[in-house]
Formats: sequence, structure tokens, C-alpha cells
Amino acid sequence: MIHTSSIFDFLNRLKENNSKEWFDANRKEYEQLKDQLKNAAAEMISLMSSFDNTIGNLEPKDCLFRINRDVRFSANKSPYKTNIGMSFTKGGKKSMYAGYYLHIQPENESFVAGGLYMPPAEIVKKIRDEIDYNPTELEKILADNSFKKYFGLMSGDKLAKPPKGYHATHPQIELLKHKSFLMWYKIPDSELIKLNVVTDVCKIFEAMKPLNDYLNKAIDNEG
Repeated sequence: MIHTSSIFDFLNRLKENNSKEWFDANRKEYEQLKDQLKNAAAEMISLMSSFDNTIGNLEPKDCLFRINRDVRFSANKSPYKTNIGMSFTKGGKKSMYAGYYLHIQPENESFVAGGLYMPPAEIVKKIRDEIDYNPTELEKILADNSFKKYFGLMSGDKLAKPPKGYHATHPQIELLKHKSFLMWYKIPDSELIKLNVVTDVCKIFEAMKPLNDYLNKAIDNEG
């Protein structure tokens, strides 16, 4: 169980006091929240394993993103993030595969996302090849009621012009223009507080699986 209101409360206070001194003074509270999140991640892994067997071997602690910011190349030197991130991806957070992501942040900035964000060029090429070769499967996924209920359509940055090798009249040209291949569902604070985050978010994750499978099949394609 994730107690969203207590997480929001901590993150709001951290935003107002984003310093090592404040964090050290409140570290015990953060560690208690972190334990809660690890327990929730374990529950989510268990639930997700019923529909995605690539998730079952993940370690809950490895699904959480660090709250420390990397400030080396940032003008913003605040040492801590003011959000909580959890990732469930075949091979772990740093893998190349499409996966599932939960982002908790006050002021209506929480969301559930999946797919691939700005993958490298060789993976984008594989996915475009799959769209070109097998468009019917992707179109069926995007038209499915379970997908449309949460996401409407596939989102993500797109090229302004057709990618190299594809003509503007290609029937799937708008799909082929994608540079990211994302599913995105925003959750306002009032809704997130009401949710059973573990079970309700896993239902959204389950709706993501067909597109993740399509993208990961393209990634694994040796052709």
C-alpha cells in the first residue's frame, strides 16, 4: 500500500527546504517512506508477473529511482528531486527495453507512463522497420478499447518530416515519424489519493503491455 498523502506531504516540505541539512534532519521519515515504497514495489512486481513474466525477477529496491539529483551539469543545484519514480522494465531501469513507469509528484504532476523515451537511433530504426513490415498488429493495439481507455493514442516526440527512406504518402507515416514511443496517463492529486495505487496502477500497466510487447519484439528482432 502506498500512502499518497504522506508522500505528498514529505515532497511538499522537501520542495520548500531543498537542502542537505533539512534532508538529514528528516532522513528517518524518508527512510520510512522508502520502505513503504519498496514494499509497494514488491506487491506490484507480484501483480505484474501475472501478465508480464519478464518482470518477476526484478528486485523491488532496484525499481526505485534515487531521490538525489545529479547536479554536475545542471544550473539548478537543488540536491534532491521533489518526486518519486518507480520503473519496472525487463533487465532493470537502465535496460534498452520498453517498460512501465510510475511518477508521484504533488501539484497534479503525477503520471503513469510506458514504452520508450528517446531510444537510440538503432532501436528507432528497428521499430520503424517493424511498423513498416507489421503495421496491422500495431494498429489493432492502438485501436483496442483497453488502450484507448487510458492513453487515447501513442504519444512522444515526432519528426516534422518523414524519416529517411520513407515517403510522405506512406500509410503509416505519422507512426513512422515517432522518435519516442510512449503511453502516458496523467493522474491529478485528488484522484491519486483515492486510488489503491498498487492495484489500480497495475491495471493501467496491464493495458500498456501489448504495445510494450510490440516494441520489445522489434528490439529483439535480429533481421
